[in-house]
Amino acid sequence: MPSSLDPRKTARKTRYAVAGLIGAGLLASAAAVAALPSADHDVPAAVPAAGARVAAVTEQVAAVAPESAPVRAAALKPAAAPEQAAPEQAAPEKAAPAKPQQVTKTVMLKGHTKASYFWDDSSGRAGDTGLPASGKPMQKGMIASPSWPLFTEGYVIYKGKKAKFFVGDRGPGVPSSSGVMIDLDAKTFADLTGGTFNPDTLGVDGNGGEGHIKVDYVITKWGDGPGKKNHPVPFSAGAWNKRDSDPAKPVQITVKP
Repeated sequence: MPSSLDPRKTARKTRYAVAGLIGAGLLASAAAVAALPSADHDVPAAVPAAGARVAAVTEQVAAVAPESAPVRAAALKPAAAPEQAAPEQAAPEKAAPAKPQQVTKTVMLKGHTKASYFWDDSSGRAGDTGLPASGKPMQKGMIASPSWPLFTEGYVIYKGKKAKFFVGDRGPGVPSSSGVMIDLDAKTFADLTGGTFNPDTLGVDGNGGEGHIKVDYVITKWGDGPGKKNHPVPFSAGAWNKRDSDPAKPVQITVKP
């Protein structure tokens, strides 16, 4: 007795069902593609949902007709926006190193002479005769001059080394007649010549026996007392005891800041 279910009819029904499902899947895919945004707009939330529906239809088709090739929907992705090249930035220019500027200053006097040294501590060890003429105790930075007023201020330069001073005593005596117009304190003399001050002998050791050096001098301020306000003269001229009514005219010098 023939079965009430005709295999041929069953196959036709299956194919019709498969075709219907495939058609529905294709329509859903077309709708999803049509819903895709352009590259310059954001992707709406409906696109992922449409993709999910297509996937579901594909699974149903595979379940009804396992012998048929499965219909697979490609994953829907928003079109990638074209990368924009970052604008090129010019490298910052390096500033040229500033050149040291020279400064012009007005001073009372400038010149050059020979310098010796002394250290007058009233002990008599170095031939001194008592406290310096200014009444100030012997100290670093004090010089003796045969003619400049006491408490005159300035500085000397020796081989690029600079040392400030103030006039605190009188001298040199006889050496000033031979052009030695400044007596530096022994400690400053040691610093300028690369030696060391000897507190026992009050002399300078380790500088190769240097006793007289050629220096440049600059006067920045004259003292108020007696003395010649100009280039130095020997002690024997007695200018140290006379008031100067005709001082040297100030001059300008160029120095580093």
